[in-house]
Amino acid sequence: MTPSVLIIGGGPVGMTLASELTRYGVGVRIVDQAAQRTDKSKAMVLWSRTLELLDRGGAQGATPFVDAGFKVEGVTFVAGSDVVGRVAMDAIPSVHAYALAIPQSETERLLEERLAAQGITVERSTQATSFTVGDRSVEATLQSADGTREVVRADWLVGCDGAHSAVRHALDMPFAGETLLSDWFLADVHMTGYPRPDTDASIHWHRDGVLLIFPIQPGRYRIIGDLPYTEGKAAPVPSLEQVQALVDLRGPSGTRLFDPVWLSGFRINGRKVASYRRGRAFLAGDAAHIHSPAGGQGMNTGMQDAVNLAWKLALVAHGRAAAGLLDSYSQERSGVGDEVLKAAERLTSVATLKNPMAQGVRNAVGRLMLGIPRIAHGVADTMSEVAIHYADSPLNGPGVHGMVRPGERVPPVAGRPPVGAGSAPRFVLFAAPSMAVAGLPDKFGDLVDPEIRPALHPDTIALVRPDGYLACAATRPEVISAYLSPIAAQAAPV
Repeated sequence: MTPSVLIIGGGPVGMTLASELTRYGVGVRIVDQAAQRTDKSKAMVLWSRTLELLDRGGAQGATPFVDAGFKVEGVTFVAGSDVVGRVAMDAIPSVHAYALAIPQSETERLLEERLAAQGITVERSTQATSFTVGDRSVEATLQSADGTREVVRADWLVGCDGAHSAVRHALDMPFAGETLLSDWFLADVHMTGYPRPDTDASIHWHRDGVLLIFPIQPGRYRIIGDLPYTEGKAAPVPSLEQVQALVDLRGPSGTRLFDPVWLSGFRINGRKVASYRRGRAFLAGDAAHIHSPAGGQGMNTGMQDAVNLAWKLALVAHGRAAAGLLDSYSQERSGVGDEVLKAAERLTSVATLKNPMAQGVRNAVGRLMLGIPRIAHGVADTMSEVAIHYADSPLNGPGVHGMVRPGERVPPVAGRPPVGAGSAPRFVLFAAPSMAVAGLPDKFGDLVDPEIRPALHPDTIALVRPDGYLACAATRPEVISAYLSPIAAQAAPV
């Protein structure tokens, strides 16, 4: 069967996209050049918003990921030997009010198992060597490890193939940005003597540089820090002894590092494409944006790219929405990518200040700001990505004063199925029983879920997108109908 969507890249982003599309009844084929999924810890955290979105798919939602991970409940900021402040995760307005520490190898294993349960296998040791994007289809040449070549046609192509994306290069989509002139080290190690609970990460601001300690599980930690820039093509890989010396200098005293799982050196790139779409081809994840690991947003942002694209592709592919819906993918996710890139750059710059006076100001301001609960909660909401919204989205309709604004996340309700669960991407209506909205699902068919949920706000009808963001709100059903009509107009399989 000719796949509707050909996905290049079988990492977390590609597998998330494949799972979402398959759940929505869209045919997919997913290939990856690597012979097997990663065995490295790499991206180490799943944030609250990503876990909420995982709850929408699979029989168990995010439960397998939570069971395989370790809950981190706070982040403590330290300057020298003084605690600047702490950001607590339990105030995050989510059913997942924590950061989930889970190695990328485990995230990929669980996503692959989810795909297998859906009847989809990642075709590994398969390289995409050329692409042609036409007006009505795409074509790719795939080459297997034994040299066998195959020409594949599909309706759509999505490059989820990382920072060195073959799709991005083939489509000549510029990856604008720069590489920071500093070296960084990463160490996944076992450690004793950590003076804080294993459920807390810590960020150490030191006159010599920054040190981040993130728990992976009790007794095992990821440690990241900056180093002076060295000439050469890549940052050097540190020894365990070098990492120990840096922890002794910048971090808590009395620690002992042993039994390293992974030691690596890296450099920070801040790069992004201007548009995530070129005709029938799309980019998602690191193929579209890469940035500093500060905040741990990279993989999560990519997985959320996939969720955003999947419901739109599915509605268009099934003829339930007009093709113009796909234009909103790049507009929405590129805006998020810009914000994540800027935030990561700011965090990195603040953490690596070298001027003693600037360091003193940073420490004083940090102590003041993190001492204000509202600000500390805002930091947690930003880190956990529940604050992500689409304020300038072309999909935003009218709103109602006093409630969530169009483009903002509608928090899932514990004990109720999350918006977007099920086998069809549908908009969901929230309204009081007395409000005359029953005819809307009949009028718009599969575009709107037939179940009307309890009102989010008195005397208000709310329409929520399949990914859980508010589309529009009104006091009259005609406004909702007027919003949906252009989306459904001229809908036909494309």
